Amino acid sequence: MTASAPPATPARSPADKGLRLGAIGLLSTVVIGVASTAPGYSLAATMGYVADEVGTKGPIIMLLAFIPMLFISYAYKALNNVDPDCGTSFTWVARVFSRRLGWLTGWVIVAADVIVMANLAQIAGKYTFDLLGLKELGGNTWAVTGLGCVWILVMTWIAWRGVELSARTQVVLLGLELLVLAVFSVVALVQVYANSAGDQSIHPSLDWFNPFGGGMDFKTLSAAFLLAVFIYWGWDSAVAVNEETDNRAVTPGRAAVLSTVILLATYVIVTVAAQAYAGVGSDGIGMTNPDTIDDPLSGIGEAVLGGWGAKFLFLAVLSSAAASTQTTILPTARTTLSMAAYKAAPKVFGDVHPRYQTPTVSTWAMGIASVVFYAGLTWLSPGSLNDLIAAIGLLIAFYYGLTGFASAWYFRNEPGRTAKDLWLKVIMPLLGGVILLVAFVKTAIDSFPAGGDSETSPFGIGGVFVLGIGSILVGVVLMVAWNAVRPEYFRGTTMREGVAVGEHGEEVLSD
Repeated sequence: MTASAPPATPARSPADKGLRLGAIGLLSTVVIGVASTAPGYSLAATMGYVADEVGTKGPIIMLLAFIPMLFISYAYKALNNVDPDCGTSFTWVARVFSRRLGWLTGWVIVAADVIVMANLAQIAGKYTFDLLGLKELGGNTWAVTGLGCVWILVMTWIAWRGVELSARTQVVLLGLELLVLAVFSVVALVQVYANSAGDQSIHPSLDWFNPFGGGMDFKTLSAAFLLAVFIYWGWDSAVAVNEETDNRAVTPGRAAVLSTVILLATYVIVTVAAQAYAGVGSDGIGMTNPDTIDDPLSGIGEAVLGGWGAKFLFLAVLSSAAASTQTTILPTARTTLSMAAYKAAPKVFGDVHPRYQTPTVSTWAMGIASVVFYAGLTWLSPGSLNDLIAAIGLLIAFYYGLTGFASAWYFRNEPGRTAKDLWLKVIMPLLGGVILLVAFVKTAIDSFPAGGDSETSPFGIGGVFVLGIGSILVGVVLMVAWNAVRPEYFRGTTMREGVAVGEHGEEVLSD
């Protein structure tokens, strides 16, 4: 299939969707991209497990996981430049490969975001109780679930009230989060070098950034890498608000790349500081202590900053989860809005509030679906909450990887292409796609049999596989059903110039 290059400004104006044009600038877009990854929460949830896999090699793992994210961010940047549609990967994959694959990509984005909302809401609920000193309620599953659902609905309301309010909220939440993490890192390292951090502390070493040696083999490297890939996920939210930025063809892509760089600096610095202060042992505040491995940052933070300082660290992780809850709703609502505009989803998902100029049904549907999924999963299989991160990793690798391949294929024969264009638009996205494809296949194979702490299905299949691959298979079933209802969407093979076209170039999705 040959995809013809569209003009820089698509024929279908973003005004057709009713979004507020030029509402946010580069800073707000970067903030949305960084906040969506929930750096404080992501570090708290994964640092211990990474250390358990690779010991003191955690910092190099953060660097290695950054590489495919950077490569894919350039794919987003290149594709957004020629088609700044809020449907992002859904639109681009449909244009370059096929509408069926594009539809499935859109579904995977929605599924990944709904699944992660359960995890974020759980953290938000638990940390709220911890911050208030209500430890007993923090250990009550249904109390945490109830408060988590309230957090989802509050953040849904903020997202519905307008992208400017959402951006301002994110500036406050992310600013608090990064400030606390920076203070924690500086104080921890000062105490380490002053030899006042305790016997468990270790001085940072260049060997921490050496991927070879130290007993690390491909299996452990791969396992830790997949955990680290999860903590970078979310920066693409910066591109999902492309139609609402002040330079929609340039700003979102630039914000996506900047977001990944900011995340890299944050993750490496905090990992080095925490590891240096606490060590990677399994006793006390050590990062691999089995009693605290799912959140070593809390104990380390209390040791570094004291009681009140630990409260601020709790607040940072709470604001991280809350911010990410909101910024997860934003891109999902815009994906389904775009799908409705192209008639790949029911028309009602294309409704936009006349005053707030945000997706109405899409936003509230995302929030309510997340509440139902979270509460339902807690009721049916509470143990499955432990499988969410790994399952989401499968979905991330699926749609990020496809976006990388879409960029490489689309720009492979670009007229007037320079060596820089070849590298940034073809080679880097292709490599990112290949890395994530390998991660996807390996994770799927490893997670199929139940084992370890994974929840087991009645058929002996691991919970990670059921949630991850099962979500994709549900999407296939729904796609077949939608094809029966609206077969005209699936005619032809490409979508170009902002509108869908048939095999002979005719527009088949006109209103």
